[in-house]
Amino acid sequence: MRIIPAIDIIDGQCVRLSKGDYDTKKIYNENPLEVAKEFEAHGIEHLHLVDLDGAKSKHIVNHKVLEQIASKTNLKIDFGGGLKTDDDLRIAFESGAQQITGGSIAVKDKEIFTRWIETYGADKIILGADALDEKIAVSGWQEESKEELLPFIQSYQEKGIQYVICTDISKDGMLEGPSFDLYTKILNSVSDLKLIASGGISTFDELPRLAEMGCEGTIIGKAIYENRISLKQLETYILKG
Repeated sequence: MRIIPAIDIIDGQCVRLSKGDYDTKKIYNENPLEVAKEFEAHGIEHLHLVDLDGAKSKHIVNHKVLEQIASKTNLKIDFGGGLKTDDDLRIAFESGAQQITGGSIAVKDKEIFTRWIETYGADKIILGADALDEKIAVSGWQEESKEELLPFIQSYQEKGIQYVICTDISKDGMLEGPSFDLYTKILNSVSDLKLIASGGISTFDELPRLAEMGCEGTIIGKAIYENRISLKQLETYILKG
């Protein structure tokens, strides 16, 4: 299972939110590149970079941070937040993203998102399926849609999607443990899916459990920044893998 630390960006700084609420913003480091380099120094190869300013303003904003991390580390970056147009996508890939994550766009403009899958290939486009009570949420989680989680994932799998990041919003940033039941349900309902668990990771012991269940990756945010999971533990886990 791939270990994918998260860096969330507001005003060019590394922050974390709770349940996607911008009022809960906590700044952990003013220099995201420094954080990324520390991850890389501990054997981490992947990074989930989220442009929270972009999510709010509905277009890419922090592409310079992406460019800086991509050019000064070897991390494989998946980038999301506010990607709404072909131009946003072009800027993200030109700035060094290996993959992009589309959430709101996959709900609000299925035609564009489907075209992206066809144009760039399923290995480049990740479906962001962020849910509350198994209903998809959009616009930086400020809105709930009428889309049901499982049919939403299945409909995009039929269009070629392989990678899905699923965040249970009620768990995100709460350090109360991930949604094991939800991930089991998804993996039992949708075969051949590369499911990336996100939200609520709070202790190291949860990682082998997610791996056993069949998650392809897990995104870890606040647990690293609050020193609940050390980079040394992650380094050892990666080396054993």
